[in-house]
Amino acid sequence: MDAREQTGVIPEPQELIRRAREMVPRLAARSARAEAERRLPAETVAEMQAAGFFRVLQPKRWGGYEMHPGVYYDILMTLAEGCFSTAWVYGVVGIHPWIMALYDERAAEEVWGKDRATLISSSLMPGGQAVPAAGGFRLTGRWLYSSGCDHCNWALLGGVVAAADPTAFDWRFFLVPRAQYQIVDTWNVSGLKGTGSQDVVVEDAFVPAHRAHKVLDFYQCVGPGQALNTGALYRIPAAQILYLGVACGAIGALQGMVGAFLDYGRSRATVRGKTVDDPFAQLACAEAAATVDELKLVLHRNLRNLMDFAERGEVPPLAERVRYKFQSAWGVERCGQAALRLFKASGAHGLRSDLPFGRILADLNAGRQHVSNQPEYFGRAWGTMLLGGPEPAELMV
Repeated sequence: MDAREQTGVIPEPQELIRRAREMVPRLAARSARAEAERRLPAETVAEMQAAGFFRVLQPKRWGGYEMHPGVYYDILMTLAEGCFSTAWVYGVVGIHPWIMALYDERAAEEVWGKDRATLISSSLMPGGQAVPAAGGFRLTGRWLYSSGCDHCNWALLGGVVAAADPTAFDWRFFLVPRAQYQIVDTWNVSGLKGTGSQDVVVEDAFVPAHRAHKVLDFYQCVGPGQALNTGALYRIPAAQILYLGVACGAIGALQGMVGAFLDYGRSRATVRGKTVDDPFAQLACAEAAATVDELKLVLHRNLRNLMDFAERGEVPPLAERVRYKFQSAWGVERCGQAALRLFKASGAHGLRSDLPFGRILADLNAGRQHVSNQPEYFGRAWGTMLLGGPEPAELMV
């Protein structure tokens, strides 16, 4: 962080994007190391901290920038051009200051009271069981895929509160300090290897009530922190913000693959001729570049609409939220399809490990496996509504 920001001056969004752009070649150079170590290098996280990236969605009253969410996603997509694993970790960890803005002020004080640069990892699916106790809950469980957890001092963990009624499903996010959980090294995967998405284990930890937030409240734009963090940013439905954090990095990864392929193909020639004259390569480039352009336009249009609703104090209609969610997941699917065409166009030489094509394709395939990036579920819901069918009551969007 530069001297201006130490005096409380918030950088312009364009400056943050410039810093992300400067990191791209360094991230690309470190990508092989991140894959080998199965986590981000410490200097990558330190650079993102120094650049102020994790403060973009953090409340101003806690030293953050409280910017339009489009800034956060633009940074994310830019980082993905160099290393999708880095962007994935930023997409997950960088969203948690937004979640903290909805929490009770006592929770924010515990996390940021001594260090406003403290980072939080997560595993939000209900992997734990919580038993009510005096003043809070006793939490036990094992959670998968906590991206970037090695670099964080707190974790947001999904758990279900035990109830006498077996049909009740009281799903909450429990905020737990590093001293109360163990990280288990399990991340041996085929893509997004550098995210360090390890397992997290908690054994009978006490979590005070102010650090246990109902998930349904998040999705309905309700949280005690909103009494103090009153900006429109914190009135957007949580699902719309969270899903994009693991989706739009695919757009940047595809852009990185397009750039690498153009550098590779301009001078490449095979026994079949020059790549520049190959009709398959020509079309693969055009389609991939158009996909990036289209998906960015849709992303920013949807974000503008979400902010407009939030500024008016309104929740977007369900049909609109379902459409945005489908477009988010479908965008990841399309990025994977376009990347596969570029990979095929790179020929046998494109298999080389010193070229990025195989890594980017593997990372995109891994990103498509995330539950939020499966377009079929939300596509069916939106299609049903378009056809005049009933609204799906169980969707959290």
